Amino acid sequence: MRRLCVSLVLLQLIGACLSQFPRPCATSDGLRTKECCPLWDGDGSACGALSGRGFCTDVVVSDEPHGPQYPHSGIDDRERWPLAFFNRTCRCAGNYGGFNCGECRFGYWGSNCAEYRESVRRNILTMATAEQQKFISYLNLAKNTINRDYVIATGTRAQMGENGENPMFSDINTYDLFVWMHYYVSRDALLGGPGNVWQDIDFAHESAAFLPWHRVFLLHWENEIRKLTGDFNFTIPYWDWRNSQTCDVCTDALMGGRNSLNPNLISPASVFSSWKVVCTLSEEYNSREALCNATGEGPLLRNPGNHDTNRVQRLPNSADVEFAVGLPEYETGPMDRFANMSFRNVLEGFASPQTGMAVSGQSTLHNALHMFMNGSMSSVQGSANDPIFLLHHAFIDSIYERWLRNHQPPRSSYPRTNAPIGHNDGYYMVPFLPLYRNGDYFLSNKALGYEYAYLLDPGQRFVQEFLNPYLQQAQEIWQWLVGAGILGALIAAIIAVIIVFARRKWKRNQRKKRASSYGERQPLLHSSSEEGSSSYQTTL
Repeated sequence: MRRLCVSLVLLQLIGACLSQFPRPCATSDGLRTKECCPLWDGDGSACGALSGRGFCTDVVVSDEPHGPQYPHSGIDDRERWPLAFFNRTCRCAGNYGGFNCGECRFGYWGSNCAEYRESVRRNILTMATAEQQKFISYLNLAKNTINRDYVIATGTRAQMGENGENPMFSDINTYDLFVWMHYYVSRDALLGGPGNVWQDIDFAHESAAFLPWHRVFLLHWENEIRKLTGDFNFTIPYWDWRNSQTCDVCTDALMGGRNSLNPNLISPASVFSSWKVVCTLSEEYNSREALCNATGEGPLLRNPGNHDTNRVQRLPNSADVEFAVGLPEYETGPMDRFANMSFRNVLEGFASPQTGMAVSGQSTLHNALHMFMNGSMSSVQGSANDPIFLLHHAFIDSIYERWLRNHQPPRSSYPRTNAPIGHNDGYYMVPFLPLYRNGDYFLSNKALGYEYAYLLDPGQRFVQEFLNPYLQQAQEIWQWLVGAGILGALIAAIIAVIIVFARRKWKRNQRKKRASSYGERQPLLHSSSEEGSSSYQTTL
Protein backbone atom coordinates (compact mmCIF):
# COMPACT_ATOMS: atom_id res chain seq x y z
CA MET A 1 0.00 0.00 0.00
CA ARG A 2 2.84 2.35 0.85
CA ARG A 3 4.51 1.68 -2.52
CA LEU A 4 1.22 2.42 -4.29
CA CYS A 5 0.89 5.73 -2.49
CA VAL A 6 4.45 6.68 -3.41
CA SER A 7 3.72 5.75 -7.03
CA LEU A 8 0.61 7.92 -7.07
CA VAL A 9 2.59 10.86 -5.74
CA LEU A 10 5.23 10.39 -8.42
CA LEU A 11 2.55 10.38 -11.08
CA GLN A 12 1.42 13.82 -10.00
CA LEU A 13 4.75 15.12 -11.28
CA ILE A 14 4.60 13.46 -14.70
CA GLY A 15 3.35 15.39 -17.73
CA ALA A 16 0.71 13.60 -19.82
CA CYS A 17 -0.43 13.35 -23.41
CA LEU A 18 -2.22 11.06 -25.73
CA SER A 19 -0.15 10.18 -28.76
CA GLN A 20 1.84 11.22 -31.82
CA PHE A 21 1.55 14.73 -33.37
CA PRO A 22 -1.46 16.64 -32.01
CA ARG A 23 -3.37 18.10 -34.95
CA PRO A 24 -3.19 21.74 -33.69
CA CYS A 25 0.64 21.52 -33.62
CA ALA A 26 1.12 19.96 -37.06
CA THR A 27 1.34 23.27 -38.90
CA SER A 28 4.00 25.51 -40.39
CA ASP A 29 3.61 27.86 -37.44
CA GLY A 30 4.02 25.04 -34.94
CA LEU A 31 7.17 23.81 -36.67
CA ARG A 32 8.58 27.34 -36.96
CA THR A 33 8.00 28.27 -33.33
CA LYS A 34 8.72 24.74 -32.10
CA GLU A 35 5.84 25.12 -29.65
CA CYS A 36 3.07 22.60 -29.07
CA CYS A 37 0.79 24.12 -26.41
CA PRO A 38 -2.75 23.86 -27.83
CA LEU A 39 -5.72 25.74 -26.39
CA TRP A 40 -8.12 23.95 -24.10
CA ASP A 41 -11.70 24.56 -25.25
CA GLY A 42 -12.88 24.74 -21.65
CA ASP A 43 -11.38 28.18 -21.07
CA GLY A 44 -9.69 29.07 -24.35
CA SER A 45 -6.20 29.22 -22.84
CA ALA A 46 -3.06 27.30 -23.77
CA CYS A 47 -2.90 24.07 -21.76
CA GLY A 48 -5.96 25.20 -19.75
CA ALA A 49 -3.72 27.57 -17.79
CA LEU A 50 -6.58 29.89 -16.77
CA SER A 51 -8.27 26.94 -15.04
CA GLY A 52 -5.11 25.70 -13.42
CA ARG A 53 -5.00 22.55 -15.52
CA GLY A 54 -1.47 23.07 -16.85
CA PHE A 55 0.99 25.46 -18.44
CA CYS A 56 3.26 25.76 -21.46
CA THR A 57 6.88 25.10 -20.54
CA ASP A 58 10.30 24.48 -22.03
CA VAL A 59 11.30 20.89 -22.71
CA VAL A 60 14.38 19.76 -20.81
CA VAL A 61 15.85 16.50 -22.13
CA SER A 62 18.27 14.15 -20.42
CA ASP A 63 21.91 14.36 -21.48
CA GLU A 64 22.93 11.10 -19.82
CA PRO A 65 25.16 9.04 -22.14
CA HIS A 66 23.68 6.12 -24.04
CA GLY A 67 25.34 2.88 -25.07
CA PRO A 68 27.63 2.22 -28.06
CA GLN A 69 25.00 0.52 -30.21
CA TYR A 70 24.23 3.79 -32.03
CA PRO A 71 27.43 5.75 -32.80
CA HIS A 72 25.83 8.67 -34.67
CA SER A 73 24.59 12.05 -33.48
CA GLY A 74 22.34 14.75 -34.88
CA ILE A 75 21.04 12.82 -37.88
CA ASP A 76 17.83 11.20 -36.63
CA ASP A 77 14.71 13.12 -35.53
CA ARG A 78 14.22 10.74 -32.61
CA GLU A 79 17.49 11.69 -30.95
CA ARG A 80 16.86 13.78 -27.82
CA TRP A 81 13.14 13.50 -28.48
CA PRO A 82 11.17 15.72 -29.15
CA LEU A 83 13.57 18.62 -29.77
CA ALA A 84 13.76 18.11 -33.53
CA PHE A 85 10.08 19.18 -33.67
CA PHE A 86 9.16 21.02 -30.47
CA ASN A 87 10.96 22.54 -27.49
CA ARG A 88 7.87 23.78 -25.64
CA THR A 89 4.90 21.59 -24.68
CA CYS A 90 2.09 21.44 -22.12
CA ARG A 91 2.91 20.27 -18.64
CA CYS A 92 -0.28 19.23 -16.89
CA ALA A 93 -0.92 19.75 -13.19
CA GLY A 94 -2.37 17.28 -10.71
CA ASN A 95 -4.39 14.54 -12.35
CA TYR A 96 -4.99 16.41 -15.61
CA GLY A 97 -3.68 14.99 -18.88
CA GLY A 98 -3.97 15.15 -22.64
CA PHE A 99 -1.97 17.15 -25.16
CA ASN A 100 -3.74 20.33 -23.98
CA CYS A 101 -4.42 19.18 -20.40
CA GLY A 102 -8.09 18.83 -21.32
CA GLU A 103 -8.34 15.21 -20.20
CA CYS A 104 -7.37 13.11 -17.18
CA ARG A 105 -4.23 11.08 -16.66
CA PHE A 106 -4.45 7.30 -16.60
CA GLY A 107 -6.77 5.97 -13.91
CA TYR A 108 -8.56 9.24 -13.14
CA TRP A 109 -12.04 10.36 -14.16
CA GLY A 110 -14.52 13.19 -13.74
CA SER A 111 -14.63 16.85 -14.75
CA ASN A 112 -11.90 17.67 -12.22
CA CYS A 113 -10.07 14.36 -12.62
CA ALA A 114 -10.49 13.68 -8.91
CA GLU A 115 -12.02 10.18 -9.11
CA TYR A 116 -9.60 7.25 -9.15
CA ARG A 117 -11.05 4.17 -10.79
CA GLU A 118 -9.51 0.77 -11.47
CA SER A 119 -10.49 -1.05 -14.66
CA VAL A 120 -9.97 -4.78 -15.16
CA ARG A 121 -8.48 -6.35 -18.29
CA ARG A 122 -9.94 -9.81 -18.84
CA ASN A 123 -9.04 -13.02 -20.64
CA ILE A 124 -10.67 -12.85 -24.07
CA LEU A 125 -11.41 -16.58 -23.97
CA THR A 126 -13.57 -16.25 -20.83
CA MET A 127 -15.46 -13.13 -21.91
CA ALA A 128 -19.15 -13.38 -22.81
CA THR A 129 -19.82 -13.80 -26.53
CA ALA A 130 -21.40 -10.35 -26.75
CA GLU A 131 -18.31 -8.79 -25.10
CA GLN A 132 -16.03 -10.56 -27.56
CA GLN A 133 -18.13 -9.32 -30.47
CA LYS A 134 -18.11 -5.79 -29.08
CA PHE A 135 -14.32 -5.85 -28.93
CA ILE A 136 -14.14 -6.97 -32.57
CA SER A 137 -16.58 -4.24 -33.60
CA TYR A 138 -14.52 -1.60 -31.77
CA LEU A 139 -11.38 -2.73 -33.59
CA ASN A 140 -13.13 -2.44 -36.93
CA LEU A 141 -14.59 0.95 -36.05
CA ALA A 142 -11.11 2.21 -35.16
CA LYS A 143 -9.80 0.88 -38.48
CA ASN A 144 -12.42 2.83 -40.38
CA THR A 145 -12.51 6.14 -38.47
CA ILE A 146 -10.08 9.02 -39.06
CA ASN A 147 -8.59 10.13 -35.76
CA ARG A 148 -9.82 13.62 -34.93
CA ASP A 149 -6.96 14.64 -32.62
CA TYR A 150 -3.75 13.29 -34.14
CA VAL A 151 -1.90 13.10 -37.45
CA ILE A 152 1.29 11.35 -38.54
CA ALA A 153 4.50 12.73 -40.03
CA THR A 154 5.13 11.57 -43.59
CA GLY A 155 8.57 13.16 -43.85
CA THR A 156 11.58 13.93 -41.73
CA ARG A 157 11.94 17.29 -40.02
CA ALA A 158 14.61 18.33 -42.55
CA GLN A 159 12.25 17.53 -45.42
CA MET A 160 9.68 19.91 -43.93
CA GLY A 161 11.97 22.93 -44.37
CA GLU A 162 14.05 24.91 -41.93
CA ASN A 163 11.10 27.11 -40.91
CA GLY A 164 8.43 24.46 -41.43
CA GLU A 165 7.38 25.89 -44.77
CA ASN A 166 6.62 22.39 -46.06
CA PRO A 167 4.72 20.58 -43.27
CA MET A 168 4.40 16.90 -44.10
CA PHE A 169 1.59 15.46 -42.02
CA SER A 170 -1.33 13.24 -42.90
CA ASP A 171 -4.66 12.09 -41.49
CA ILE A 172 -4.85 8.49 -40.34
CA ASN A 173 -7.47 6.19 -38.84
CA THR A 174 -7.30 5.46 -35.14
CA TYR A 175 -6.11 1.87 -35.46
CA ASP A 176 -3.38 2.64 -37.99
CA LEU A 177 -2.23 5.59 -35.90
CA PHE A 178 -0.84 3.08 -33.43
CA VAL A 179 0.54 0.85 -36.18
CA TRP A 180 2.44 3.90 -37.47
CA MET A 181 3.70 4.76 -33.99
CA HIS A 182 5.09 1.24 -33.55
CA TYR A 183 6.73 1.49 -36.96
CA TYR A 184 8.19 4.94 -36.26
CA VAL A 185 9.73 4.01 -32.92
CA SER A 186 11.47 0.94 -34.39
CA ARG A 187 12.37 2.07 -37.93
CA ASP A 188 15.94 2.26 -39.20
CA ALA A 189 17.86 5.54 -38.98
CA LEU A 190 18.23 7.29 -42.35
CA LEU A 191 21.88 8.27 -42.79
CA GLY A 192 21.52 9.99 -46.18
CA GLY A 193 21.38 8.43 -49.61
CA PRO A 194 19.19 5.60 -50.94
CA GLY A 195 19.35 2.55 -48.71
CA ASN A 196 21.96 4.09 -46.44
CA VAL A 197 20.55 3.28 -43.03
CA TRP A 198 21.60 2.25 -39.52
CA GLN A 199 19.63 -0.80 -38.42
CA ASP A 200 20.91 -1.31 -34.89
CA ILE A 201 18.54 1.25 -33.42
CA ASP A 202 15.16 0.83 -31.79
CA PHE A 203 13.64 3.13 -29.17
CA ALA A 204 11.13 0.55 -27.85
CA HIS A 205 12.74 -2.87 -28.27
CA GLU A 206 15.90 -4.78 -27.36
CA SER A 207 16.53 -2.90 -24.12
CA ALA A 208 15.08 -1.53 -20.90
CA ALA A 209 12.26 0.60 -22.34
CA PHE A 210 10.61 -2.41 -24.02
CA LEU A 211 8.16 -2.99 -21.17
CA PRO A 212 7.44 0.62 -20.04
CA TRP A 213 7.03 1.80 -23.65
CA HIS A 214 4.51 -0.89 -24.55
CA ARG A 215 2.67 -0.27 -21.26
CA VAL A 216 2.10 3.36 -22.25
CA PHE A 217 1.27 2.31 -25.83
CA LEU A 218 -1.55 0.04 -24.60
CA LEU A 219 -2.88 2.66 -22.20
CA HIS A 220 -3.10 5.19 -25.03
CA TRP A 221 -4.76 2.70 -27.35
CA GLU A 222 -7.29 1.86 -24.66
CA ASN A 223 -8.00 5.57 -24.09
CA GLU A 224 -8.47 6.30 -27.79
CA ILE A 225 -11.03 3.49 -28.11
CA ARG A 226 -12.93 4.86 -25.12
CA LYS A 227 -13.05 8.30 -26.70
CA LEU A 228 -14.08 6.88 -30.08
CA THR A 229 -16.88 4.66 -28.79
CA GLY A 230 -18.02 6.51 -25.68
CA ASP A 231 -17.59 3.23 -23.79
CA PHE A 232 -15.46 4.35 -20.84
CA ASN A 233 -15.61 0.88 -19.29
CA PHE A 234 -13.66 -0.59 -22.20
CA THR A 235 -10.42 -2.43 -21.47
CA ILE A 236 -8.06 -4.35 -23.74
CA PRO A 237 -8.48 -8.10 -23.25
CA TYR A 238 -5.50 -10.41 -23.06
CA TRP A 239 -4.72 -13.84 -24.47
CA ASP A 240 -3.14 -16.18 -21.93
CA TRP A 241 -1.12 -18.33 -24.33
CA ARG A 242 0.71 -20.36 -21.69
CA ASN A 243 0.75 -24.06 -22.63
CA SER A 244 -1.25 -23.48 -25.82
CA GLN A 245 -0.56 -25.85 -28.69
CA THR A 246 -2.04 -23.62 -31.35
CA CYS A 247 -3.54 -20.17 -31.85
CA ASP A 248 -6.58 -20.36 -29.57
CA VAL A 249 -7.87 -16.95 -30.69
CA CYS A 250 -7.56 -17.65 -34.42
CA THR A 251 -11.24 -18.39 -35.00
CA ASP A 252 -13.81 -16.55 -37.07
CA ALA A 253 -15.65 -15.67 -33.86
CA LEU A 254 -12.54 -13.92 -32.53
CA MET A 255 -9.43 -12.76 -34.41
CA GLY A 256 -10.08 -14.61 -37.66
CA GLY A 257 -9.60 -18.21 -38.78
CA ARG A 258 -7.47 -19.54 -41.59
CA ASN A 259 -8.56 -19.02 -45.21
CA SER A 260 -9.28 -22.46 -46.69
CA LEU A 261 -8.04 -21.39 -50.14
CA ASN A 262 -4.90 -19.58 -49.03
CA PRO A 263 -3.47 -20.45 -45.59
CA ASN A 264 -1.59 -17.13 -45.44
CA LEU A 265 -4.82 -15.13 -45.44
CA ILE A 266 -7.65 -14.63 -42.97
CA SER A 267 -10.93 -16.46 -43.45
CA PRO A 268 -13.49 -14.40 -45.44
CA ALA A 269 -15.95 -15.06 -42.61
CA SER A 270 -13.88 -12.70 -40.43
CA VAL A 271 -14.02 -8.91 -40.65
CA PHE A 272 -10.21 -8.89 -40.53
CA SER A 273 -10.02 -10.48 -43.98
CA SER A 274 -10.82 -7.06 -45.48
CA TRP A 275 -8.14 -5.17 -43.50
CA LYS A 276 -5.20 -3.60 -45.33
CA VAL A 277 -1.82 -3.41 -43.63
CA VAL A 278 0.39 -0.30 -43.46
CA CYS A 279 4.07 0.41 -42.74
CA THR A 280 5.35 -3.04 -43.75
CA LEU A 281 7.74 -2.14 -46.62
CA SER A 282 10.77 -0.96 -44.67
CA GLU A 283 13.28 -1.71 -47.43
CA GLU A 284 11.26 0.33 -49.92
CA TYR A 285 11.07 3.29 -47.52
CA ASN A 286 14.81 3.11 -46.94
CA SER A 287 15.57 3.05 -50.65
CA ARG A 288 13.42 6.16 -51.15
CA GLU A 289 14.70 7.86 -47.99
CA ALA A 290 11.07 8.19 -46.96
CA LEU A 291 8.79 7.45 -44.05
CA CYS A 292 5.70 5.27 -44.06
CA ASN A 293 2.71 7.41 -45.10
CA ALA A 294 0.12 4.81 -44.01
CA THR A 295 -0.98 3.87 -47.53
CA GLY A 296 -2.58 0.40 -47.68
CA GLU A 297 -0.07 -2.26 -48.70
CA GLY A 298 -2.08 -5.45 -49.06
CA PRO A 299 -4.07 -7.85 -46.91
CA LEU A 300 -3.37 -8.86 -43.34
CA LEU A 301 -1.21 -12.00 -43.39
CA ARG A 302 -1.17 -14.78 -40.81
CA ASN A 303 -0.34 -18.50 -40.99
CA PRO A 304 0.07 -19.62 -37.38
CA GLY A 305 2.18 -22.70 -36.78
CA ASN A 306 3.80 -22.81 -40.22
CA HIS A 307 6.87 -20.95 -39.03
CA ASP A 308 10.55 -21.82 -38.86
CA THR A 309 10.58 -24.51 -36.17
CA ASN A 310 14.35 -24.20 -35.79
CA ARG A 311 13.79 -20.66 -34.54
CA VAL A 312 10.66 -21.34 -32.49
CA GLN A 313 10.33 -24.94 -31.35
CA ARG A 314 7.13 -24.44 -29.33
CA LEU A 315 4.89 -21.85 -27.78
CA PRO A 316 5.91 -20.67 -24.29
CA ASN A 317 4.62 -22.60 -21.29
CA SER A 318 4.00 -21.81 -17.64
CA ALA A 319 7.49 -22.93 -16.62
CA ASP A 320 9.05 -20.42 -19.02
CA VAL A 321 7.03 -17.59 -17.53
CA GLU A 322 7.78 -18.61 -13.95
CA PHE A 323 11.51 -18.74 -14.66
CA ALA A 324 11.41 -15.21 -16.09
CA VAL A 325 9.37 -13.81 -13.21
CA GLY A 326 11.82 -15.34 -10.75
CA LEU A 327 14.85 -13.49 -12.14
CA PRO A 328 15.83 -10.72 -9.70
CA GLU A 329 17.60 -8.35 -12.13
CA TYR A 330 15.61 -6.22 -14.55
CA GLU A 331 18.56 -5.35 -16.79
CA THR A 332 22.16 -6.62 -16.92
CA GLY A 333 25.44 -6.25 -18.80
CA PRO A 334 25.18 -4.43 -22.14
CA MET A 335 21.42 -3.95 -21.54
CA ASP A 336 20.54 -5.10 -25.06
CA ARG A 337 19.60 -8.39 -26.76
CA PHE A 338 22.85 -9.95 -25.56
CA ALA A 339 22.12 -9.45 -21.85
CA ASN A 340 22.28 -12.57 -19.63
CA MET A 341 20.03 -13.28 -16.64
CA SER A 342 17.99 -10.17 -17.41
CA PHE A 343 14.26 -10.40 -16.74
CA ARG A 344 13.57 -7.97 -19.58
CA ASN A 345 15.72 -9.87 -22.09
CA VAL A 346 14.26 -13.27 -21.17
CA LEU A 347 10.68 -11.97 -21.35
CA GLU A 348 11.31 -10.11 -24.60
CA GLY A 349 12.59 -13.38 -26.05
CA PHE A 350 16.30 -12.92 -26.77
CA ALA A 351 17.41 -15.17 -23.90
CA SER A 352 16.55 -18.71 -22.86
CA PRO A 353 13.69 -19.16 -20.37
CA GLN A 354 15.50 -22.24 -19.06
CA THR A 355 18.98 -20.82 -18.46
CA GLY A 356 18.60 -17.05 -18.70
CA MET A 357 21.48 -16.86 -21.16
CA ALA A 358 21.18 -14.90 -24.41
CA VAL A 359 20.64 -17.12 -27.44
CA SER A 360 21.13 -16.30 -31.11
CA GLY A 361 19.02 -17.73 -33.89
CA GLN A 362 16.11 -18.53 -31.58
CA SER A 363 13.04 -16.65 -30.40
CA THR A 364 11.48 -17.30 -27.01
CA LEU A 365 8.56 -15.98 -24.92
CA HIS A 366 7.40 -12.62 -26.40
CA ASN A 367 9.32 -13.05 -29.66
CA ALA A 368 8.15 -16.65 -30.05
CA LEU A 369 4.50 -15.58 -30.34
CA HIS A 370 5.35 -13.04 -33.03
CA MET A 371 7.26 -15.63 -35.06
CA PHE A 372 4.64 -18.32 -34.50
CA MET A 373 1.99 -16.13 -36.20
CA ASN A 374 4.10 -16.30 -39.37
CA GLY A 375 2.76 -13.22 -41.12
CA SER A 376 2.26 -9.50 -40.60
CA MET A 377 2.92 -9.89 -36.87
CA SER A 378 6.35 -11.44 -37.47
CA SER A 379 8.05 -8.22 -38.63
CA VAL A 380 8.80 -5.72 -35.86
CA GLN A 381 7.94 -2.52 -37.72
CA GLY A 382 4.59 -3.77 -39.05
CA SER A 383 3.63 -6.19 -36.29
CA ALA A 384 0.88 -4.02 -34.79
CA ASN A 385 -1.15 -4.48 -38.01
CA ASP A 386 -2.41 -7.77 -36.59
CA PRO A 387 -4.92 -7.12 -33.79
CA ILE A 388 -3.60 -10.20 -31.99
CA PHE A 389 -0.67 -7.88 -31.19
CA LEU A 390 -2.87 -6.16 -28.59
CA LEU A 391 -3.96 -9.39 -26.90
CA HIS A 392 -0.39 -10.65 -26.85
CA HIS A 393 1.16 -7.48 -25.45
CA ALA A 394 -1.54 -7.14 -22.82
CA PHE A 395 -0.48 -10.54 -21.49
CA ILE A 396 3.21 -9.59 -21.71
CA ASP A 397 2.36 -6.48 -19.69
CA SER A 398 0.69 -8.67 -17.06
CA ILE A 399 3.91 -10.70 -16.70
CA TYR A 400 5.81 -7.43 -16.30
CA GLU A 401 3.32 -6.53 -13.58
CA ARG A 402 3.88 -9.85 -11.81
CA TRP A 403 7.63 -9.20 -11.76
CA LEU A 404 7.15 -5.69 -10.35
CA ARG A 405 4.90 -6.99 -7.57
CA ASN A 406 7.15 -9.91 -6.71
CA HIS A 407 10.41 -7.96 -6.55
CA GLN A 408 9.20 -4.41 -5.77
CA PRO A 409 12.32 -2.89 -7.34
CA PRO A 410 13.44 0.63 -6.47
CA ARG A 411 13.57 3.16 -9.30
CA SER A 412 17.35 2.83 -9.24
CA SER A 413 16.96 -0.69 -10.68
CA TYR A 414 16.05 0.90 -13.98
CA PRO A 415 19.19 1.94 -15.96
CA ARG A 416 19.90 5.64 -15.73
CA THR A 417 22.86 5.70 -18.14
CA ASN A 418 24.54 3.69 -20.89
CA ALA A 419 21.48 1.81 -22.12
CA PRO A 420 21.00 1.86 -25.92
CA ILE A 421 19.75 5.20 -27.22
CA GLY A 422 16.19 5.92 -26.14
CA HIS A 423 16.18 3.51 -23.21
CA ASN A 424 17.72 5.43 -20.28
CA ASP A 425 15.46 6.30 -17.35
CA GLY A 426 15.23 9.99 -18.24
CA TYR A 427 14.69 9.59 -21.99
CA TYR A 428 11.31 10.70 -23.31
CA MET A 429 9.41 7.95 -25.09
CA VAL A 430 9.35 8.21 -28.88
CA PRO A 431 7.02 9.33 -30.44
CA PHE A 432 4.66 10.41 -27.64
CA LEU A 433 3.86 14.10 -27.22
CA PRO A 434 4.05 15.99 -24.96
CA LEU A 435 6.28 13.59 -23.01
CA TYR A 436 6.65 10.43 -20.92
CA ARG A 437 9.91 9.35 -19.32
CA ASN A 438 10.78 5.65 -19.43
CA GLY A 439 11.52 5.40 -15.73
CA ASP A 440 8.18 6.93 -14.76
CA TYR A 441 6.46 3.72 -15.93
CA PHE A 442 8.71 1.37 -14.05
CA LEU A 443 5.89 1.04 -11.53
CA SER A 444 2.81 -1.06 -10.79
CA ASN A 445 -0.30 -0.76 -12.90
CA LYS A 446 -2.22 -0.13 -9.66
CA ALA A 447 -0.98 3.47 -9.93
CA LEU A 448 -2.23 3.65 -13.53
CA GLY A 449 -5.83 2.58 -12.97
CA TYR A 450 -6.00 -0.95 -14.27
CA GLU A 451 -5.65 -4.57 -13.20
CA TYR A 452 -5.61 -8.05 -14.74
CA ALA A 453 -8.38 -10.49 -13.91
CA TYR A 454 -6.07 -13.43 -13.28
CA LEU A 455 -3.98 -11.39 -10.82
CA LEU A 456 -6.97 -10.59 -8.62
CA ASP A 457 -7.56 -12.48 -5.39
CA PRO A 458 -9.67 -15.67 -5.83
CA GLY A 459 -12.98 -14.05 -4.87
CA GLN A 460 -12.57 -11.07 -7.18
CA ARG A 461 -11.28 -13.33 -9.95
CA PHE A 462 -14.39 -15.53 -9.70
CA VAL A 463 -16.56 -12.45 -10.09
CA GLN A 464 -14.59 -11.10 -13.06
CA GLU A 465 -13.98 -14.29 -15.01
CA PHE A 466 -17.03 -16.39 -14.22
CA LEU A 467 -19.89 -14.52 -12.55
CA ASN A 468 -19.73 -11.32 -14.63
CA PRO A 469 -19.76 -13.12 -18.03
CA TYR A 470 -22.73 -15.19 -16.82
CA LEU A 471 -24.61 -12.09 -15.67
CA GLN A 472 -23.80 -10.31 -18.93
CA GLN A 473 -25.21 -13.20 -20.92
CA ALA A 474 -28.29 -13.22 -18.71
CA GLN A 475 -28.66 -9.47 -19.19
CA GLU A 476 -28.47 -9.89 -22.96
CA ILE A 477 -31.33 -12.42 -22.98
CA TRP A 478 -33.36 -11.13 -20.03
CA GLN A 479 -36.24 -10.02 -22.25
CA TRP A 480 -36.50 -13.52 -23.66
CA LEU A 481 -36.25 -14.98 -20.19
CA VAL A 482 -39.04 -12.71 -18.90
CA GLY A 483 -41.19 -13.49 -21.92
CA ALA A 484 -40.58 -17.20 -21.52
CA GLY A 485 -41.39 -16.94 -17.82
CA ILE A 486 -44.69 -15.13 -18.47
CA LEU A 487 -45.64 -17.58 -21.21
CA GLY A 488 -44.75 -20.49 -18.98
CA ALA A 489 -46.83 -19.04 -16.15
CA LEU A 490 -49.85 -18.61 -18.47
CA ILE A 491 -49.56 -22.15 -19.75
CA ALA A 492 -49.21 -23.47 -16.22
CA ALA A 493 -52.29 -21.47 -15.12
CA ILE A 494 -54.34 -22.78 -18.04
CA ILE A 495 -53.28 -26.35 -17.30
CA ALA A 496 -54.13 -25.85 -13.62
CA VAL A 497 -57.61 -24.55 -14.50
CA ILE A 498 -58.19 -27.48 -16.84
CA ILE A 499 -57.10 -29.92 -14.14
CA VAL A 500 -59.37 -28.27 -11.55
CA PHE A 501 -62.40 -28.37 -13.84
CA ALA A 502 -61.65 -31.92 -14.94
CA ARG A 503 -61.32 -33.08 -11.33
CA ARG A 504 -64.56 -31.40 -10.34
CA LYS A 505 -66.36 -33.02 -13.25
CA TRP A 506 -64.88 -36.39 -12.38
CA LYS A 507 -66.03 -36.05 -8.77
CA ARG A 508 -69.57 -35.17 -9.88
CA ASN A 509 -69.65 -38.18 -12.17
CA GLN A 510 -68.43 -40.42 -9.38
CA ARG A 511 -71.14 -39.18 -7.01
CA LYS A 512 -73.79 -39.78 -9.67
CA LYS A 513 -72.51 -43.29 -10.27
CA ARG A 514 -72.56 -44.12 -6.56
CA ALA A 515 -76.11 -42.74 -6.18
CA SER A 516 -77.32 -44.70 -9.18
CA SER A 517 -75.67 -47.89 -8.00
CA TYR A 518 -77.26 -47.62 -4.52
CA GLY A 519 -80.76 -47.24 -5.99
CA GLU A 520 -80.37 -50.38 -8.11
CA ARG A 521 -79.06 -52.63 -5.33
CA GLN A 522 -81.64 -51.78 -2.65
CA PRO A 523 -84.40 -54.18 -3.87
CA LEU A 524 -81.91 -57.04 -4.06
CA LEU A 525 -81.45 -56.91 -0.31
CA HIS A 526 -85.09 -58.07 0.03
CA SER A 527 -84.79 -60.95 -2.41
CA SER A 528 -84.40 -64.55 -1.44
CA SER A 529 -81.19 -65.52 0.21
CA GLU A 530 -79.99 -67.38 -2.85
CA GLU A 531 -80.76 -64.55 -5.22
CA GLY A 532 -79.46 -62.00 -2.76
CA SER A 533 -76.31 -63.94 -2.23
CA SER A 534 -75.75 -64.34 -5.92
CA SER A 535 -76.66 -60.78 -6.68
CA TYR A 536 -74.51 -59.37 -3.86
CA GLN A 537 -71.51 -61.24 -4.94
CA THR A 538 -72.13 -60.18 -8.49
CA THR A 539 -72.37 -56.57 -7.34
CA LEU A 540 -69.13 -56.96 -5.40
